[in-house]
Amino acid sequence: MGTPELRICHLYPELMNIYGDRGNVIALAQRCRWRGYGVRVTPVSLGDGLDPTEHDLYFIGGGQDREQILVCEDLAREKGDALRQAVEDGAALLSICGGFQLLGDHFLTYTGEDLPGISLFDAKTAGGDARFIGNVAVESGLEGVEGVLVGFENHSGRTYLGSGCRPLGGVIRGYGNNGEDGQEGCVYRNAIGTYLHGSLLPKNPRLADWLILRALRRRHDLDELPRLDDSLEEAAHRAALELTLREKRRRGVSP
Repeated sequence: MGTPELRICHLYPELMNIYGDRGNVIALAQRCRWRGYGVRVTPVSLGDGLDPTEHDLYFIGGGQDREQILVCEDLAREKGDALRQAVEDGAALLSICGGFQLLGDHFLTYTGEDLPGISLFDAKTAGGDARFIGNVAVESGLEGVEGVLVGFENHSGRTYLGSGCRPLGGVIRGYGNNGEDGQEGCVYRNAIGTYLHGSLLPKNPRLADWLILRALRRRHDLDELPRLDDSLEEAAHRAALELTLREKRRRGVSP
């Protein structure tokens, strides 16, 4: 079937890109190039059409309230339906913070605005009066990604999952989805939502490869990906984890 090519759709890159979220797309593309795979990254923004058969991996980052309102209105048109169809057909997806919130059922902001989501995730979010800020460590049981994920969170939204999805992992350090139930993120089929900025994928390479493999399987017969030398990525992961756990010991309390 020829050389595999990863087709990435970067949703709203100029609006939803805080705390280095764009680095996730860079990491996905580079890990494919190192393997000799082709990569196609297509930006899709306000007013653009979205063909659910054209791309195999979708990414949407975090944004401020003003940007989230614009994106919410745009997703409420045909684009939201196309994104749901793509995931149901096997596409992979990563959504961060504000992007995660808008892919749930709805987001009730702290100021009382009710932003309807596209219900890709069985999740509801409500804004709180305090922000959850800091480094995060999460124990993930996602098949192929088992172990600790590291990242950085900064959000006032409290997200609660329904029975139609499962958490990405359990919080070791940090607040996670809502600061109450010990859960972080959301997984539905090959779609992931999370509050982990940072950017997430450069220092969590197994999660990057989880997304790449599932995306490529839409068009290519692949059992696994060729291994890469991840010594630098693993060193970054260890440094971030050590910092996060050191903060926890210093504070002497949880989270």
